[in-house]
Amino acid sequence: MSEPSLSKILYVEDDHDIQVVAQMALETVAGFTVSICSSGEDALEKAEAFSPDLILLDVMMPGMDGPTTLSRLREIDALATVPAVFMTAKVMPSDVERYKELGAADVISKPFDPMTLGEQVKKIWSLSLER
Repeated sequence: MSEPSLSKILYVEDDHDIQVVAQMALETVAGFTVSICSSGEDALEKAEAFSPDLILLDVMMPGMDGPTTLSRLREIDALATVPAVFMTAKVMPSDVERYKELGAADVISKPFDPMTLGEQVKKIWSLSLER
């Protein structure tokens, strides 16, 4: 049986400018298929049908924040074990530890480097498969 590959990423981010940069980095530079959701509610509606290999989540969003969104996505059987990564400017060690306790595979700090974002995501995904 071959190892699964990372191709589809669900990206939940409320800031349009960050969405555009991240989508370009992930699709054009890294070759992923990306589905953008502008809110936690949007992610809950689209996620299962999109069937992502990885979920990228902003932490601070109006309405449903990233941690709450992840918790709700985990209630969907098909998404319960999909690796999730938070993207946030809040990357103090205590914050990162809390996100990992909530089930995140890792945390990518904002601002991120668009040229290396795809590689960061691939590395985190590979490490999550080893767990």
